[in-house]
Amino acid sequence: MKIICVGRNYTEHIAELNNEKPDAPVIFLKPETAQVRTGEPFFYPNFSKDVHYEVELVVKINRVGKNIEERFAHKYYDEIGVGIDFTARDLQSELKAKGLPWELAKAFNGSAPVSEFVPVSDFEDIQNINFSLDVNGEMRQNGNSSMMLYRINYLISFVSKYFMLKKGDLIFTGTPKGVGPVQIGDKLTASIEGKKMLELFVR
Repeated sequence: MKIICVGRNYTEHIAELNNEKPDAPVIFLKPETAQVRTGEPFFYPNFSKDVHYEVELVVKINRVGKNIEERFAHKYYDEIGVGIDFTARDLQSELKAKGLPWELAKAFNGSAPVSEFVPVSDFEDIQNINFSLDVNGEMRQNGNSSMMLYRINYLISFVSKYFMLKKGDLIFTGTPKGVGPVQIGDKLTASIEGKKMLELFVR
């Protein structure tokens, strides 16, 4: 199983980090060891002093495919959940300044907590889903999938040109504005359409 992540997919998030708007999806990977299931804690890594949360809708792939046409992409998933892309922002900034890959700042152990998944059929429109993140009971991020620069089916088609998708692969689809730091002791709660899907503590 691989975790495929999309960066810079929400305009206001691009602006808050002073990044350039991409001409194509920005893709990076996380290993299976990055996954944390709901109910398990996130352990703050000792190599960073500035770990940020980034809440994202997550699509679970349900069949093998490569070079998928966008018009057929909807056949390759039938469940959606929510996850957090934890980022060691200080380390990421150092790596970016040197022109180096981001993996040390993005793909470390426990950096991808993921909720349980629910059927896509529960939603009228996959590209009109509200999702949010609360930290210690205060809403920090609130987005809607309609705000994506690159829509879910396009992302599946794009990614499948480079990586064969396999059953169980996860695609993190990007984060809206409002990212920020977490501290040891924080409680994070991620929701879809107001329904709590993921809860974890920072240890």
